[in-house]
Amino acid sequence: MKKFIFITPEGNTTSPNGDEVENMQVIGIVEEVANENEALKKLLLENEWIIDAEFNIAEFICYEIS
Repeated sequence: MKKFIFITPEGNTTSPNGDEVENMQVIGIVEEVANENEALKKLLLENEWIIDAEFNIAEFICYEIS
């Protein structure tokens, strides 16, 4: 089985000095799936907040990790 990490370019964060910064954000890590499609399905089923927060799933970047 494989492990995947999902990141997105959407959203902002606050730097230590209080400035708003655009960056990549980790959406989640999914383990014990066969492929990227299964990983995305599992990510969304286990994390309803992703849809509630209105992230654009088409913007997600997925990498297999070990």
